[in-house]
Order: sequence, then structure tokens, then C-alpha cells
Amino acid sequence: MRPVVVLFGAAALAAVTMAFAKDAPSSTDQTPPPAPDQKSAFFKPTESVTNGSVTVEGDTVSYQAVAGTLVVHAKDYDDVEGDTEKPKETKDSPAEASMFYVAYFRRGGDQGSRPITFLFNGGPGSSTVWLHMGAFGPRRVVTLDDSHTPAAPYKVVNNDYSLLDASDLVFVDAPGTGFSRIAGKDKEKAFYGVDADARAFTDFVTEFLSRYDRWNSPKYLFGESYGTPRASVMAYDLQSDKSLDLNGVILLSQILNFDLSVDGPDANPGVDLPYEVALPTYAATALYHHKVPGNVADVQKWAQAAEHFAMTDYARALSVGDSLSRAERLTIANKLHYFTGLPVSYILKANLRIDGGEFEKTLQQDTDTTTGRLDTRFSGPTLDPLSKEADYDPQSAAISSAYVSAFNDYARTSLKYGQNQAYLPEINVFKWWDFKHQQPNTGFAFPGSTNVMPDIATTMKTDPQLHVMVNGGYFDLATPYYEGWYEMHHLPIPDSLRGNIEYHYYPSGHMVYAHEESLKALHDNVADFIKRTENNQTH
Repeated sequence: MRPVVVLFGAAALAAVTMAFAKDAPSSTDQTPPPAPDQKSAFFKPTESVTNGSVTVEGDTVSYQAVAGTLVVHAKDYDDVEGDTEKPKETKDSPAEASMFYVAYFRRGGDQGSRPITFLFNGGPGSSTVWLHMGAFGPRRVVTLDDSHTPAAPYKVVNNDYSLLDASDLVFVDAPGTGFSRIAGKDKEKAFYGVDADARAFTDFVTEFLSRYDRWNSPKYLFGESYGTPRASVMAYDLQSDKSLDLNGVILLSQILNFDLSVDGPDANPGVDLPYEVALPTYAATALYHHKVPGNVADVQKWAQAAEHFAMTDYARALSVGDSLSRAERLTIANKLHYFTGLPVSYILKANLRIDGGEFEKTLQQDTDTTTGRLDTRFSGPTLDPLSKEADYDPQSAAISSAYVSAFNDYARTSLKYGQNQAYLPEINVFKWWDFKHQQPNTGFAFPGSTNVMPDIATTMKTDPQLHVMVNGGYFDLATPYYEGWYEMHHLPIPDSLRGNIEYHYYPSGHMVYAHEESLKALHDNVADFIKRTENNQTH
């Protein structure tokens, strides 16, 4: 996801669409497939069952894999469970989605009480191929650490860091992505929007729990990127609408308040926080690419120094606007140069405010090199040396083919699913996406910038046992790690609940798991989190 500020007006909406469209790790921009024609039947659940095993950090886990679809409907649809004799589709047929998932159940033991985790990527419009093949599935595609992975054949290996040792796993593709499909009247309106999307996932979770008798299992949501606001809204919806308490919510590469996005903040003048919360990532990136002075070696300490500057001298300088004196402007510009490596003249010309795309284009412009967005450790040749900002994301270009190709092969050969079907790693939903969100205890959806901080805050207050885990990468410019830290430290919750949130940061990017050492640390931290919270207990 390339999350941005959501404002009123056609110009702002166009900026949002363009920025989000640069998102996820895919080089192909695909649109949703057409709905079945009027002679087709409604969607029906599907299922393909296989068996396998994975060795996780030395221990073998035998599992049953289920690849299939469950059918969910638009809001207020009166679904009758077990109704298999559905009418043929007509132009007035109610909208529904066939949501694809791959579930892994550990064999043996008490299945009903074993933890179960629902995982999803974001976009909006992204499938969950990335978490599946890169992070926690039993097989992992190997990609180069910070450069372009050569073309096929790709290496798919046993995933030593699959989360199957700690929890059963359900990887879910959003409506219209992957092997998921939508159909019916106003189908895009029914599923493409902040609240509509969360509702579909919430219905999927409860339907899945019923189908596989997992209502009494410890339950977790794991959302990455746009999956983090989705998880926040889902947590509230599950609790308030379904009377379902979660054991934990795990957030990776977080954005809950889109006003903090460093993608296109110039469309929201007067709000300077995006520049401030992105600065530590700029500093970490400049350090990685040897653009900072001295012999700094510790990225964490360097980023923390940038955090302090960002929220003190830099924040004060931006807050006074054009009242800042020339001498003060030059002092701040030199300090920004110290942390970011950008030329002082460029910083002054940018009025001390550099957005993500400008930083990516400018940091290594002396060699006509563009810096990555999802992971700033990556670089690639600049497409247009005269452009204002980056024209593409080098990390997305470097690894997308490996993930998509590996999953297409794995789904058909190992999971025995998807023959004669197209797998859509990402689709363009922005023509229809509704960014309005109805926050808890409000009577309407606010038509401004999306902010779901009240959702996770309300859920934590109404369930004081809920634990939240925040994960981020120092080299993520899609959702800078300090943005997530800032959000969670500004949640409207009492001090007694602050201890229910924990933070983990890694020397990697948006897809933390693309760096193997960080993947191991992520696995160990998440497994430990589940172990400590699976019975709503802290140790």
C-alpha cells in the first residue's frame, strides 16, 4: 500500500489514487475480473485438502493444508447457513464474495484449543501471497537481500521460520484478489471500502470458525500494511457485533491514521507530522547507503537520534511556518543534511519538507539511482533523471516475480488448487474504494482522512485483556516505523493499558521478512507473543 492523506475534492482524490496505486510488491496492475454472467450459479464454497510437514527451527510439524473459498455477503444480507440451492444470478442478485484462503492445521493434539491466526496483506487490493510465501507459510521463496532476484527458476525451500510451531494459520485473500472473486449488484460498493472490506473479513472469520469448529481456540489477527487498519476495524467489529474477544492483534508495518502518511503530504498543507515521523527512516536509509558523515555503525541509535531531532527542533521549526528566520532555516537545513545526506540547497528549496517519493528519487541521484520505497535498502536505475520523485519501487520490481511465480506453482502442484484459474496478486480498487470510516460510537462515516485509532483503542478499553504487538522495519518508507510508534503512543487509552502494547523493530523494510535474519527475529517474537497471550495471561 502507498497510504496517503484522504481529503475532500477531486484533486485530493486523484492524488490518493495515484499514490496508492504505487503500492504493493507487484509490477502488474490488474483490474477485478468480470462477474459471472447471468447463467452462472452463485458462488459456492470449495475445498482442496492435502498433507505435509515443515521443520521449524529444528522441530518437525506435520500439518493438514486446506485451500478453498468461503462465501460472504454484503451488509444486511440474510444468509442461511447450509443453503446450497442458490438461485441463478440476475442483475438484481445481492452482492457476494468468494474469499480464497489457505489454512494450515497442525496434526495431533487438541485442535479445538490450539491458537489460530488469520493473516492478510493490505493494498488495498493486495492478495496475501507476500506473507504466505515470504513469512510464515511452510514453504518460503528465496530472494536476494537488497538487490534484484534473477528470473526463474526460483528457489522454494522449507521455511525454518513458519509460524506453524506456535499457531494454526489461515492466509486470506481480500475480495477480488488472488483466487477470490466478487459478483452481484453493486459488488464493488459492497466490498471496496474501509468499512465494507473489514466487514467481509469479519464475516469470513466467523464463518471459518463455525466451519472448522474453532470457536474456542485462542484467536489472533495478523495484518500487514493496509492490513493493520483492517485488523483494527475487525477487532472492534468482532467484539462489538459478534461478541468475539481476540487474544491478540499483531500489526506489521502499521498505518492507522492516514494523516501521518509521507506519501503526498503536500496535499494537506499545515499538517507537518508526516515529515517528522518519516525522518528517522530517512536517517536509517542514508546511513545504509553511506550518505551520512562520520563512522556511525548502529542503525537503532542513529534512528533514535533522528527521532529526538524530529520531535524537538525540527517539529518546532515546521510549526512556526514562514515565521522561521533565515538563520534558523539554515540551521535546520544543515541538521537535516546531517541526518539524511540530502544537499542543503535541495532541503531549502523544498522548504524543509521532503516527502517519500522525493527522498527516494534524490538520495542517490548523483549516480542516477532510485532508492526503494517498500525497502530502502534496495536501489535501481532511475527511470527519468528529470522527474521530481521516484517513478517506481526498486524492491517491488526486484522480488515480485519470485513471490508470484512461486505461489502459482505451489498452489497448483502442492495445494492442488487453482487449475484453469488466474491468481491476481493485486488489483486496482481505487476507482471504487470508499475511504470513509464510521468510528466507534459515532452516527455516520466521516468523509475525511481515514483514522482507525479509535477502533483499536475502544476495543482495548472494552476488553482490557487484549494485547497488541507492533512490528516495523527501519528501512520502510511505505509506512515508516516511527509513524506506527507515534500512533500507538497517542491512542486514547488509560495508562493501565499501555503495557498491553509491545514494540519490535528490525533492520529491514516494509516486508520485514524479506531479510532472513529479521524473519527469524519476527518469528521468534510473534511465537513468544502468542505463547504469552494464548490464555489471556501475561508471564
